[in-house]
Order: sequence, then C-alpha cells, then structure tokens
Amino acid sequence: MIAAEEAGHALADVLETRFPGTAAYVAGEFAAGAVMGADGARLGAGTTVAARQPVWMYRQLPDEVEVPFDQPVLYRDERIVVVDKPHFLATMPRGARVVQSALVRLRLGLGEPHIAPAHRLDRLTAGVLLFTVDPSVRGAYQQLFAAGSARKEYEALAPLRDGLELPAVVRSRIEKTPGIMRAYEVAGEPNAESRVELADWLGAAGRYRLTPRTGKTHQLRLHMAGLGVPILGDPLYPEQRVVADDDFTDPLRLLARRLAFIDPVDGTEREYVSARVLAV
Repeated sequence: MIAAEEAGHALADVLETRFPGTAAYVAGEFAAGAVMGADGARLGAGTTVAARQPVWMYRQLPDEVEVPFDQPVLYRDERIVVVDKPHFLATMPRGARVVQSALVRLRLGLGEPHIAPAHRLDRLTAGVLLFTVDPSVRGAYQQLFAAGSARKEYEALAPLRDGLELPAVVRSRIEKTPGIMRAYEVAGEPNAESRVELADWLGAAGRYRLTPRTGKTHQLRLHMAGLGVPILGDPLYPEQRVVADDDFTDPLRLLARRLAFIDPVDGTEREYVSARVLAV
C-alpha cells in the first residue's frame, strides 16, 4: 500500500526506498510484468503512484526453502477457489515464508491478485482449503468459519492405545501465547471440542476420523496427544523437537479430508474432498 508521503513519485523510486539494494531485482520484476495494481494491471517503473494505492510484487527471499509439493485446484468459479494444500506449505505469508505459501502460490498461478483465504490450515496440515476470489463476498465465506457453520472432517494417523474408548468427545480450554509455537490446555470453561473416532487399523497405528466443533489453534493435535495417541510426525506434541526447514521426510499425518457448507451466496450445498493419502 502506497503511503501518503510516497504519492506522486515513480514506483521504481518508491520500491528502491522501501527495499534498499534491490534495484536490479525490481527492474527484472518490472520487465517480467510481475508488478501489478489491485486490478491485475501491470505497472511500470515510471508509474506515478497515489496515496493508498495497492501495489503487488512478490519478493523472492534468498533463504526461502521451496516446498516441493504441488497444490491442485479442486474447484474454481468467479467467487471461490478450493485447493488441496500440501503439508509444509503455510496458508499465508509469514516470516521467511512468502512465496512458499498457499496464498501467494495461488495468486501467482492464477493471476488473481484479489484471492484471499476464507480460513486457515496449519502449515504442517494438508488438505482442503477455501479461498475467495471476489472481495465483495469475502466476508460471507469467512463468516461460515467464524460462526462454525462449515462442516469439517479431518483424518489422522496415530498410535493405537489399549483401553482407549472411542468414539469420544474431547473438550478443553486451549490458550495460545503470541510468538510461542505451542498452544496449551488450561483449567476453565472449555472453548475447544473435538469428536474422535477410530476408522481403521493399520498395524501398530490407527486411522482416526476427527470432527472439530470449534477451531482453536492446534486443537486436534492437542486433543489427540491428550488421549495418549499423538499424531504421527507431530514436532510439537506431546514434546517439541527441532526439524530443519528443508526436512520433508516426516510430515504431520493430519489431513483436512472434507469440507462441506451451504453456500452463503447462492444457497447450494457444497462439498469438497481431498485426494491426498496419508501413509505411515
């Protein structure tokens, strides 16, 4: 977004001031037509900018690790796009992960600068993820998730435990401190609820069907760990372990398998199912 004090200047000068030492890279982006306005129109180096004018340019970060998995589009129309997000790909840019996020990949791949997520999945969780294309309906789709109207079903692989009675409904109070990766359960009125079912046996592991009634951070991971069956590949629960950013060998076996809802615009029943397969 162009600040008031930047108005009236050439776009190339504004970007050089914002990002010192990147003139050569920015020149290449202009040449490639990769600098765009909010309407998707290409902007030139000499474009005179106005206050509060949106400008899109995706900076390549030299230390950004590429996530080597694809993100198939399950559905697309003039209002929404639904993708099958892979493990290790963040929903939105954060920290050193910018281009390697589901949002930026989708905007670049489809050439749609207005795409925005209607909800989020953890970076380590794969599966069905809904984005809006038309900004005028964004709030309506986001409200589906804020109000708990969207029906979500997850699949997880985790150990089997003798004596664990399933299906079970787990309720607890989950809190999250900004800047700290792990969430935690505390005493108090429950704000998180998950239904846990055993769907199949896979030798020493089980395939679990998880149905969250709420959407707290790391809710399913915490609830599974609390039952004594932590999800395979989880680097945070029950104990935190360090995993290198370029280590994709042991993904979290958690998949947003199914998403269903009544479309808030046209009233139709929609359902999207991931094609991914979790493996032990």
